[in-house]
Amino acid sequence: MSDPAPSASPEHHAHASDDAARSGLSRRSMLAATAGLTVSMSGCIREVRSIVNRDEVEQLSLTISTVPADGDRESIQLARAVGSALESVGVDIAIDMLSHEEFRRAILVNHDFDLYVGPHPGDTTPDFLYELLHSRFAEEAGWQNPFGLTNLAIDDRLDAQRVAAGGTGNGGGEEDGTDTTNENENENNDREDAITATLESVAREQPFIPICRPTEIRLARSDRYEGWGDGHPATRFGYLGLEPQSESAAAELRTVNTDARPSQNLNPLSAEYRERNIVVGLLYDSLAVVRWRGDESTVAGGEQADADTDTDTDSDLDPDSATDITPWLAADWEWTDEETLHVTLREDCEFHDGTSLTAEDVAFTYEFLADTTRGSRRFSAPTPHYRGQVAAIDDVTEVSETELEFTVATSQPVAERALAVPILPKHIWDERTDQASLRGVTVAEGTTEALVTDNVPAIGSGPYQFGNRTDREHLTLARFDEHFTRRSGVDLPKPTSERLRIQIDPRSTSAIELVESDSADVTLSTLESYVVDDVFEDDGEVPETTILESPSWSFYHVGFNARKAPFSNPRFRRVVAQLLDKEHLVEEVFHGYAEPIATPVVEQWVPDSLAWNGNDPETPFLGTDGDLDVAAAREAFEEAGLRYDDDGNLRVRH
Repeated sequence: MSDPAPSASPEHHAHASDDAARSGLSRRSMLAATAGLTVSMSGCIREVRSIVNRDEVEQLSLTISTVPADGDRESIQLARAVGSALESVGVDIAIDMLSHEEFRRAILVNHDFDLYVGPHPGDTTPDFLYELLHSRFAEEAGWQNPFGLTNLAIDDRLDAQRVAAGGTGNGGGEEDGTDTTNENENENNDREDAITATLESVAREQPFIPICRPTEIRLARSDRYEGWGDGHPATRFGYLGLEPQSESAAAELRTVNTDARPSQNLNPLSAEYRERNIVVGLLYDSLAVVRWRGDESTVAGGEQADADTDTDTDSDLDPDSATDITPWLAADWEWTDEETLHVTLREDCEFHDGTSLTAEDVAFTYEFLADTTRGSRRFSAPTPHYRGQVAAIDDVTEVSETELEFTVATSQPVAERALAVPILPKHIWDERTDQASLRGVTVAEGTTEALVTDNVPAIGSGPYQFGNRTDREHLTLARFDEHFTRRSGVDLPKPTSERLRIQIDPRSTSAIELVESDSADVTLSTLESYVVDDVFEDDGEVPETTILESPSWSFYHVGFNARKAPFSNPRFRRVVAQLLDKEHLVEEVFHGYAEPIATPVVEQWVPDSLAWNGNDPETPFLGTDGDLDVAAAREAFEEAGLRYDDDGNLRVRH
């Protein structure tokens, strides 16, 4: 231990004072000088700190996330077109090609992206915009606001849309002869006006760029089944109610799919594995089903297939409405007042394992979809799917084993959309509320077993049940003979083949060959656009096949991560939208088998202000015939507040 330093003696202080006096410096002047030096240094330090702490201005570098050509040829081509346009205006671009699962995990779960290109499943009504864009969902997984948009004006528009009275925009009188036309028209106008205001606000903000709505093309065997096109092939109704023309067709309906995920995971709640709900609709029942007037497909020859006029799901459709929702697992429902919906289930229904399906399972489903922890943890863990639908329901009360009362927080048309979620067996999913754990993997808090399980075998109550599967080769479903659609007196499309096999083949060309060679009956997934011209040219060469051409409610888009700059700036997003010639992209990427769009809703809901008129009415292309006017684009970025360096690079602060 070292000795303490000796203290200064009085003599030392005296000598120091004498020295100071001899040099002409008093103690006071010395202190003043020291203070001045401190002030001077502190000013320097502030300047240094100001310089050091300033964000560096660098060239804007962005990564575009998408999937590779073998997963979605259109997405990667669109991503390259977006990248090329941005590079031409001085942005450094990288394209990150991810597998389907990696892509959806990065975008929909981890929100780890700059911007991305891909399809959105869309919906038949504009109600899906609520979960897609409302700020209350900005931190949730799935298609719940993956952009991280927080805009109070849009929130208000979305909230107003949810509660506005009216349905499809069609007036009419009551059955008792009371003329309520004016009243109904006013209500319908309220809803239409609210939706128009929402769509116009979204178009101004451009949280994502809607590019086009593709036409869905499939190939089917007309010699083995009749009834193709009576139901939309992107839903369960494309595969129910078919009429087998042979014993082999009655034994097995053979489909081919270019996406391997149905053979790997059957979890209806998975963000990474669920995109279109065909398989979910076959395995699980919902209280109601949504049909729309575009539900039928056009078959070869250009004629529209006849609707199932002998079935409840089609005969009740209003020919002037955009959509209709009709009972399925529910036998019926009735609005007892503006906020209360009384639902009656079909009797004696059961799950695939023989367990009875009751009102308890229905009530559990709605509680579980809102929070998969069922209140057992500090934070709720809602599902990545069906979030906006379930949010319309305030409470579900069991009245009896077959009756429930729903208390709703929205208008009746929006609340009825909530009846289309899959009903889950409580005795299985109630065991999946615990925090998920994977050895060697850090799992985010709030991730329950329900969200990560592969759910194989799946136990639902739908018209088909799990049979067997081989990863990346096939999924085989077996007909559920106890399904209510097979009862006498039930006039609904039913499963007619004993088995439904989904063969996995990653390429559209080989999927076509399987159908033409009688190794498959239909392409479950849509054909990629680059092969469609060949399919139409070859039409008739194999007379046993027919082409199914169906309208789509899905759309391709560019999504921005508005959680970070410069994507948080709507002016920047709008200029990026103006770099894209959507009509040119439709021709070059989709070979004409798509429609350019300015808003993401189906045609029946597009307001006149956003109708396509040869160009995007809100963010028109800065160029002609696919050729970008680079000078005009650079000027637009500068007007949006960005700057260029002497080398023509777009600069931002980091």
